[in-house]
This record gives sequence, structure tokens and C-alpha cells, in this order.
Amino acid sequence: MSVKIEASGRRSIQVEVEVPGTPEQVWQAIATGPGISSWFAPTQIEERDGKPVALTVTPAPGMELRSEVTAWDAPRKFISEGAGWFPGSPPVASEWTVEAKAGGVCVVRVVQSLFASTADWDDQLIGSELGIPGSFRILKLYLTHFRGQRSAFMQLMAPVAGTPADAWATTTAALGLNDVRDGERWAASASAPALSGVVAKDANQSPPGVLLRLDEPTPGIAALFTMDLGETVLAAFSFYLYGDKAEETVARETPRWQAWIQEHFPMPAVPTSVQ
Repeated sequence: MSVKIEASGRRSIQVEVEVPGTPEQVWQAIATGPGISSWFAPTQIEERDGKPVALTVTPAPGMELRSEVTAWDAPRKFISEGAGWFPGSPPVASEWTVEAKAGGVCVVRVVQSLFASTADWDDQLIGSELGIPGSFRILKLYLTHFRGQRSAFMQLMAPVAGTPADAWATTTAALGLNDVRDGERWAASASAPALSGVVAKDANQSPPGVLLRLDEPTPGIAALFTMDLGETVLAAFSFYLYGDKAEETVARETPRWQAWIQEHFPMPAVPTSVQ
């Protein structure tokens, strides 16, 4: 993986994925508020005179990322530009494209870029390049199994003393996720809230984490992983639930997961973000 550097000073990375669906169906998933919320994070798209002008994404409790829409060509391409990752960093532009292929599939491609005269921010671009495939796995599952369904999002995070490896060992042991493999059916240990389904990404792949296609507590997707924020390590539990009972299920299951996290992790859980 590498950062592409142009003579103009533009530095960029590119990631793509092949997903099922027509361009119009895929566009609904990547370029509308309900669509993006169904596989990434709660998102609102602001319109003015019927034209999208801004996106606001809430990737974690208490965090909002706003970007301005600078180009819009449905159902083929849109570009947004927002503040950089850290104070003093250059703005980051994201270009999303949908390309139809034979056989009822499309290629979704995202190019993230910034302008800089040095390599000071290349690590952030590379980090984004490493992280996007995880979100694309969820997008592909959503379009394959849950396309167009109503969705609700439940996310919980728990600060963990120790390293990311410590946090992941605690999570897998508590849920009974040790040694699961892609394609296997799995159910959480009896002490955990009801959770079962098929493993779609096992913990032996990089980066560490597990992706599950759920049938319990309701049809959906669960992404379980750890986050190293430097001074803090978080165990993260993200649930994308679908169908007419999705919101009802989130309301019922949120306190159960909060109680389970408080029991298994020594530090208080970060407040839940629910859509």
C-alpha cells in the first residue's frame, strides 16, 4: 500500500470493492443518509434547493464530521471535502464513484486526497487505506442480504486498561469468539445478550476483529473490534440491524449490552450512540 504523489502536491489513496446491485441501488447505499447509515455510521445529507450540499457523519458518540459536497453526478460520482484529521492538517477530499459491471454488480471506488508539500500526513492516508476495507465488507454484506431495508444503529464502546491485544482477548473470551472461522455458525456465550449468526470475517484476518451476519436478536450485521487511540484503547461493538423491528430491538438490547459491558470491562462504558 502506498500514497500516490502528484506533481501538483496532491497526495491520495484509492480503495475499491465489487458489490451486487444496479448503479441506482448502489448509489442509494453510498450517497443517501439512510443508505450510509445502514452500513457505515449515522449520516445526514443537507440539501439546498433540492441539491446535496453537505454531509454530517457521526462515527462515534460525541463526534461529528461535516464535509461540503463539491460535486454531484448521480448515480455515478460525488465528491466531498472536510477538515483534516487533526488541528493544522490539510483538508481531506473524498471522491466516490460507482461503475457498473457485467453480471449485476458494480465497483464502488473511493479516492481520498489532500494537498501537502511534505509527507507529514501520509500516515493518516495510509491508516484510512487500511480501515476502509472493513467498512466495505459491511457494505457488501448489506447490499447482498439487506439492501433497502429499514435500519437502526447501536454502538457501544468501552475503555480498556492495557493494549489492543488485551482488549481483544477480553472481548473474545467473554463472548466465546475464540478460534471462529469464516462461514461458521456461531452463538455468544450464555452470559452475553442474545447474539448469533454466521461469521463473515474472522479474527485471524487483519486488522483484528470479527464481522457477523446476524439472525439473533434480529437480522443484521455486527462488527466487533478494538481501537487504539494512543492514550486510550477501546473495545467497540457496532450493530447494524434491519427490518421493521430494528428500532424496537435497539431500544430493548441497548441496556442489556450496557450492563454486559460494565460487568466485563473494568472502566465505565462510553455513552451509547443510537439511531
